Amino acid sequence: MSDGRPPRATQEQGQEPHAHARAAPTADTQPRLIATEGQKPFSDMKDTLHPALLEGVDAMGFKFMSPVQEKVFSELPSLSSDCLVQAKTGTGKTAAFLLPAIQNLLSGNMPRRGGVGILVICPTRELALQIAKECQDITSRLPQKLDCHTAFGGTQRASSLKRFLSGNPSILVATPGRLDDILGEEEVRERFEGLKTLVLDEADRMLDAGFAPAIHKILKRLPPKSNGWQGMCFSATLPERVNDVVKCVLFPGYTSLSTIDPNEAPTVARVPQFSVLLNSVKQTFPALLAVLQKEYESNPDDFKVVVFGTTANGVGMLYDLCKLALPQFRTFELHSRMSQNSRTRTTGEFKEAPRGILIASDVVGRGMDFPNVSLVVQLGLPMDTEQYVHRVGRTARAGRDGRAVIILFSNESFFINTNPTLPIKPYPTDIVAELPKYQALVDKSFPRVDEVAKAKAYQAFLGYNKTYLKKLKLQPKELVQLANDYAYAMGCPEPPMIEKKVVGKMGLKGVPGLRIGTRERD
Repeated sequence: MSDGRPPRATQEQGQEPHAHARAAPTADTQPRLIATEGQKPFSDMKDTLHPALLEGVDAMGFKFMSPVQEKVFSELPSLSSDCLVQAKTGTGKTAAFLLPAIQNLLSGNMPRRGGVGILVICPTRELALQIAKECQDITSRLPQKLDCHTAFGGTQRASSLKRFLSGNPSILVATPGRLDDILGEEEVRERFEGLKTLVLDEADRMLDAGFAPAIHKILKRLPPKSNGWQGMCFSATLPERVNDVVKCVLFPGYTSLSTIDPNEAPTVARVPQFSVLLNSVKQTFPALLAVLQKEYESNPDDFKVVVFGTTANGVGMLYDLCKLALPQFRTFELHSRMSQNSRTRTTGEFKEAPRGILIASDVVGRGMDFPNVSLVVQLGLPMDTEQYVHRVGRTARAGRDGRAVIILFSNESFFINTNPTLPIKPYPTDIVAELPKYQALVDKSFPRVDEVAKAKAYQAFLGYNKTYLKKLKLQPKELVQLANDYAYAMGCPEPPMIEKKVVGKMGLKGVPGLRIGTRERD
């Protein structure tokens, strides 16, 4: 694919139980109205799926099965068989596990009233809401309502738990932390006695996020596998740590399915990927503004962007900057430091927005589907190759085109060299030559950004990059100087103060260049 922009179709402008998930618009794929070669229509499933489920799928605009859906329906010995499915995000896998599981309930396997028949465990609250919304859409035409509840953090535990226990949660979509918490109560555990299907979605990501202990505790509190409940594991990658969990969820002899070509490049093939390499961390902010403006000018009718930062507090600061420096664009922020209500509202608003810029942390780096995202920008060093790949996967979904840009300063550029399989090319425009113009915009905007937000971003920058000292080829003293340059780039007259105990936790005690003391709390 050339360095130029490909043509794109334009468009018009711990976790908590929730009774009845709030609508998070759109499912994990856009409607498939036109079949690609060989795709089978959902109507072929008329003898397998309940007519009302097919009506629900049809109402969602899904006429043809995606490859992962077709594999599940055609290659599982039965819809109640255990399976391990390897599939990329954005390929329709949510319906691939919901439809068989719901059909099993409708085939005479409904739990008693108040009992959970289907349990879906996923890594983030945003993904939980997205799955629950698709579940509601799929079941919308059933003659008898099938309630889908969610369990994740951010709401009052007591009142949410009361709604859960007084409701009829035939289907529960949960994140591991809160699910582990509420399963500590006997009354909650009793609700799972009639469990028919357990789904682990984004299994690799949950384990990357350190949820393995919680998942093992959850499995010990659920009815034993010998009760015969179906296990379905969905994962984009299959590292060894996934196999450890699989052994607890699937019976030996389970069916293994994959829609991923082992010879395929590890990113969405149609996404041109570019890098902007900077001499100094001080150039980070003007480079981001320059890339966003250049991409907009290249295709103003198709400009819906996700910008990934490395930390939640860094994302908050970037949002403040972009809102001030680029007022012509509608800007959103989404990260773990926000309240649950704010995260839910922002997720819905950005999904519905025809264009705009979402500044986000990795809470939406995987699994989330924001329709029509045309560009993904990664600012700073990804944790690993998998994180990079999954972030790129937020664009070019449901058959659309997209682009990806990563912005790195000199010490971070090793990421390109150590990942030769990634098709990352130099950005086609000399962004560095454009920086003086955008530096003036940065200098004008940062004085209006809250000083506390800058201090939090500075501390988060130090903490994040401390874990990558060897890869960045930095000594602790050089890291502190780098962070101080980052602070100066934000317009700070001197490095923000860091509390003594925080410095100790970072392992930076005695390193020169830090201002240690007590800063005022916001």
